[in-house]
Amino acid sequence: MQRTLRTLLVLACTTGAAVSSLAFAAEQHSPSAGSAKPLAGLRVLLSNDDSMQAAKASHADGLGLYEIRKALCEAGADVVVMAPWQVQSGKGTAVTNGGTLTLARRTELPAGYGGDCSGTPSGSPVFGICLSTGPCAPDSASATPSDTVKFALRTGLAAKAGWKDGPDLVVTGINSGPNISAQVNDSGTVGAAIAAVDQGVPAIALSSSGDASQMQFPVANYRAHARFAAAFIAGLRARDLFTDRFALKVDYPDVSAGQRAKAPQWTSVGHGQVVWHAYEAKSAGGSDSYDITMGRCPGRPADACTETVVDADSTALLERGHITVAPITADRTYGVRTDGGRDLRRIEQYVTRHAPRS
Repeated sequence: MQRTLRTLLVLACTTGAAVSSLAFAAEQHSPSAGSAKPLAGLRVLLSNDDSMQAAKASHADGLGLYEIRKALCEAGADVVVMAPWQVQSGKGTAVTNGGTLTLARRTELPAGYGGDCSGTPSGSPVFGICLSTGPCAPDSASATPSDTVKFALRTGLAAKAGWKDGPDLVVTGINSGPNISAQVNDSGTVGAAIAAVDQGVPAIALSSSGDASQMQFPVANYRAHARFAAAFIAGLRARDLFTDRFALKVDYPDVSAGQRAKAPQWTSVGHGQVVWHAYEAKSAGGSDSYDITMGRCPGRPADACTETVVDADSTALLERGHITVAPITADRTYGVRTDGGRDLRRIEQYVTRHAPRS
């Protein structure tokens, strides 16, 4: 479907003009002629690894999902959410190999987000997906982020949204906290995006920094990232830069104290540790139980915490305050291959020269 769509697109690369409505009409989900909304007609599957609950005061359990849903719908996209039932942070590309998946449609959205996607063709439902043979309960186990994307693409969107040949794009996030350097392999937000490109669907993984304490995730950060991401995606679309050869990882700096995000930078995934997992015995004397603890580098082994990649995402984001964009595949090495090099160069040029600045 993606390659068919690509052959039909008519675009103006240098001006960023909207894609021809005739091309999208051939796909039977076109914007009306002269539509002012840059994402009109675009069908988006939205997932994350933070769940769709959005109930915690820290905003660490899915509030970012509702901010990007709002921004995408305001830009004209038709958005369907299929996300983990519980927080699944750190699940990477994990999948569930047995059992039963059950969908729970959320009928009452978090305060302030109820009417964000009214009037879309699908109705823009929000589903949480649990592992249960009956209705999802508060303590039900959750599908992983990769589970939600694979289920949605293979079965869920056709069954619940009537999308027989979609979506056009998978967006994951907005995650609570950046996904950078060595932690990228742990990220369920990134893992869900990888699951999408593995199925031949373009994907973008979005992650926002927390505040200075890294314990709270301000709405201001999610909102700024959502506005940027919707405009960024519109620019990719207008230039025919959606690709399933790799996913794009977009991390946004902390702007909650009033500072501005610096211009997007094209980066590589760093190799150093940013967050350190440690395992501490619950009691002395040979305990078989260990508490899992997490902390920020530095203060850990210097060789693990020192970043050695010159254009690392972590350095540009955390030290210089830039929005960072990096291409990713399952092995984190995209760019050393010869296949798809033209796509890579064109998107890098877009990021460095034409992408929205904040």
